Amino acid sequence: MAATRLTTPRPDSAVSSHLETGAGTRVETIAAIATAPGRGGIGVIRVSGRGLLPFALALCGQSPSPRRAAIADFCAADGSVIDRGLLLYFPAPHSFTGDDVLELQGHGGPTVMQMLLGRCLELGARLAEPGEFTRRAYLNGKLDLAQAEAVIDLIDAATTAAARSAVRSLQGAFSNEIHALVDQLTELRALVEATLDFPDEEVDFLEAADAFGRLDRLQQRLSRVFERAQQGKLLQGGLHVVLAGQPNVGKSSLLNRLAGDELAIVTAVAGTTRDIVRGTLQIEGIPLHIIDTAGLRETDDEIEKIGIARTWLEIERADVVLLLVDARTGIGDAERAILAQLPANLKRITIFNKIDLLAAEAPVQDPTGTVIALSAKRGDGLELLRTTLLQIAGWQPSEDVFIARERHLQALIAARAHIAAAQAQLPQLELFAEELRLAQRALAEITGEFTADDLLGEIFGRFCIGK
Repeated sequence: MAATRLTTPRPDSAVSSHLETGAGTRVETIAAIATAPGRGGIGVIRVSGRGLLPFALALCGQSPSPRRAAIADFCAADGSVIDRGLLLYFPAPHSFTGDDVLELQGHGGPTVMQMLLGRCLELGARLAEPGEFTRRAYLNGKLDLAQAEAVIDLIDAATTAAARSAVRSLQGAFSNEIHALVDQLTELRALVEATLDFPDEEVDFLEAADAFGRLDRLQQRLSRVFERAQQGKLLQGGLHVVLAGQPNVGKSSLLNRLAGDELAIVTAVAGTTRDIVRGTLQIEGIPLHIIDTAGLRETDDEIEKIGIARTWLEIERADVVLLLVDARTGIGDAERAILAQLPANLKRITIFNKIDLLAAEAPVQDPTGTVIALSAKRGDGLELLRTTLLQIAGWQPSEDVFIARERHLQALIAARAHIAAAQAQLPQLELFAEELRLAQRALAEITGEFTADDLLGEIFGRFCIGK
């Protein structure tokens, strides 16, 4: 990228943060530090608005050329130099936000960045809200909503697999699948709507146009997209696994063994763990959030009671619970009492731990769920546990997974339900057509073609400032 020298500006008056567009709408100029807090070799301030050449002139004394890096002195109101760095100008609509964008690349000291940001605010910009730059990109049609969410998913990616999947979504892989489904629905709805004017020939017309075959193919494609989205949801959020059981059955030892670190204190004293201990690892790119909890038992210790109450709260939020049992004693009344209190739909694995202490091989069984025998101390059976966790999560290695969120899954589930309801309404084609419309609307929520403002606020409010 070529660089040119810009001269130091003279003091100038503030530039308005509200600028008229050709359509008469008003767009505020926003600014924020785009790099992470703290010291760094380079710091970046991003500015977005309409008609930013006067802004750049007031800050640097010369109008920059589009998409050409220029060496510039960033100056205070009295003409003194705040910093020297690179100025880049991206005119609308060829920018990230779709509006004019300035990027000020200076030295990454916190004080320098704050001084430069303060100067931008003096020139009429306001501090950007979390996610506001990406929100403008969405509102200006540079990204759809699924792609916008992929931006923060890429930033937050905890594994290589999650990062790759987020890039696929950012590039439009997920959105393209949704658009293809919407197109199929639109064609099917057009056929159904056309038959409503000819009630005597409805079913024959639809059969001749292969409408029911189209519906079957639509359902099959929707199922495949849902499966891939489920994989992406696992990559995005990971699997929350809670270790539960009586005191001194080896929960903390298993956490340490899985994490490969001494995260939890291990002693022979029952009740050592009184509060929640967390560790995160990954298996096949899936983040696994392991939560060690207080032993579940009757106790008069007030502190231990609090830990036990927190254990049950974690169990309610879990994706999978690992119920640890001492292999020497097996499942007894205490374990059966715990099993009776577990949420009905919660996935569970019964872990018979301490097999290294058995005098002879003993049968380990639990007729109500999956069973694994292992030794947290020696590591026996750990690989089987990792594999079983992936199976329970429904993970299937694939190179075409795209990142997805819970709201995406719920929209896909709603679309599937409406399509199933549409089939059930035959031959009442008015109701059939309405269910197809609702299915299309559910899918449109994923890409943001149909989206409530409060949902946008919730989504972009999770972004960092400057993005």
